Amino acid sequence: MYLKRNRRLKDGKEHCYWNIVESKRCAGGKIVQRQVLYLGEINDGQREAWCRVIDAFDEGSQRAQQLALFPAERAVPEHAKPHAVQVRLDAMRLHRPRQWGACWLACTLYEQLALDRFWAARLPNSREGTCWRHILQTLVCYRLIDPGSEWRLHRQWFERSAMADILGEDYSLVEKNALYRCLDKLLPHKVALFDHLRQRWQDLFGAKFEVLLYDLTSTYFESPPPDNEEDKRRYGYSRDKRSDCVQVVIALIVTPEGFPLAYEVLPGNTADSTTLRAFLQKIETQYGKAQRIWIMDRGIPTEKVLEEMRQADPPISYLVGTPKGRLTKLEKALLALPWQTAREGVDVKLLPQDGELYVFAQSRRRIHKERAMRQR
Repeated sequence: MYLKRNRRLKDGKEHCYWNIVESKRCAGGKIVQRQVLYLGEINDGQREAWCRVIDAFDEGSQRAQQLALFPAERAVPEHAKPHAVQVRLDAMRLHRPRQWGACWLACTLYEQLALDRFWAARLPNSREGTCWRHILQTLVCYRLIDPGSEWRLHRQWFERSAMADILGEDYSLVEKNALYRCLDKLLPHKVALFDHLRQRWQDLFGAKFEVLLYDLTSTYFESPPPDNEEDKRRYGYSRDKRSDCVQVVIALIVTPEGFPLAYEVLPGNTADSTTLRAFLQKIETQYGKAQRIWIMDRGIPTEKVLEEMRQADPPISYLVGTPKGRLTKLEKALLALPWQTAREGVDVKLLPQDGELYVFAQSRRRIHKERAMRQR
């Protein structure tokens, strides 16, 4: 291990940040650095103190050296005595156990979805020998087993898993820059990937995609506004109550089982009501025409878009929240209607009016949940 310095210019001033880095020799003689500890900005005295701590493995020479291990019950050969350490094998304990079962299952599911074959033709190895498809498979299994950041995968999770053994790789697979660069290589294949996964889901489970759930969310960044006009980070309505931060809007379409069919990352100042028309066209272009039912919040569609959905060929059905102003006009008509049981714990009233079918629902579980929220 050794100290590694990183320089960064900020506000015209150079800042030096220090890390404790461990070098690992991988297959083919390649050396990969793993960051063990981030120290930040330290002064010269602190740096010297850290150097002494790191080199304390051999206080005599003040540097690290490789040692040869021999059983305690055997004599040490003469040529190895200067760097030999005798070990009591009966006192050894298990060190760095690795998770195997979950990794094996995740890789099996990955192969069942034929993702290994899908990416083999689209992610060739780099000229330096970087195996991008194995990096991607590791990222996918990591998200499935123990979701976290790429930094955590690089720093902790990979060494605690059996992914290296299963894929026949070593630690160079999760070099931190390669993890981020791999994600950039996926974007051009987004449409093909969704087509492939939908087909596999349909083949394996006979799934249907007539009912689609559409919603939007946002995620913010604690960073200054970007100078690049094409950057999607913008100020907008913040669902996280962080109007002081720039954000992006994420639109997602899923099936009732939670299977994603499409997504888009939109500028942070995008209004919800301006997104639906483009997604209707996107789904029809990608998956063909069908009698689909879209389920949305009331703030997403406009009356003009709903009219276009009704006039489409074939007509596109929808279930959307009724505007609050219109509920007042429907109140008397709804009060006169009887309740019907949709399923246990859920009752509905159905009101056909002006070419629409209004569904007034009452859920006992929802009532209890909202009461508990108000009491809390």
